Amino acid sequence: MENEQPKRCSILAHLLGRLVLKLAGWRIKGQPPLSKNCLIIAAPHTSNWDLILLLAAAFSFHISISYMIKGSVFWWPLGPILRHLGGIPVDRSKSNSLVNQMVEQINLGDGTNLVVPAPGTRSYTDYWKSGFYHIAKNAQIPLVCGYLDYAKKEAGLGTIFIPTELKADMNRLREFYGPISARYPEMKSRIRLKEEDLKS
Repeated sequence: MENEQPKRCSILAHLLGRLVLKLAGWRIKGQPPLSKNCLIIAAPHTSNWDLILLLAAAFSFHISISYMIKGSVFWWPLGPILRHLGGIPVDRSKSNSLVNQMVEQINLGDGTNLVVPAPGTRSYTDYWKSGFYHIAKNAQIPLVCGYLDYAKKEAGLGTIFIPTELKADMNRLREFYGPISARYPEMKSRIRLKEEDLKS
């Protein structure tokens, strides 16, 4: 890993993030990676509240984040606000080489903490979307296990590693995220990629 600090947010954003978590009764746990670039997995993802808590937690860690979100919510005046807070609009209806675009953006940028909700949806699904994994692997940046544990009211950054081998890496993610409690447990997606079954 690069021996650099992640891109930091403003003091105002940091204080606002801490205030939001304090009012909600949440706490943060863990430390940001010592890396200029990283991909933070956002899981489990079952509620619209996840985004608010995610932003508050990131700002509490004093890091600036970018995150992909469906383009249909970028209407005025919400769109400019989301962009200012790091939102990147994504058109889910098109196959537009998103992985390659994000890898290029990371390689050319001055530091990126990209947050990706690996399940890809708030509803239950049998498979996580694999984009997060390929972005991190192709860019050779650390995967960071970001999480929201609603049972503990804890927002954290846990296991950190650079992806190397699909099955072993996914086993690490299953071990980490298995005990984490979602806001709606019945909507917590299975932690598996379709590619694992294709390679088995």
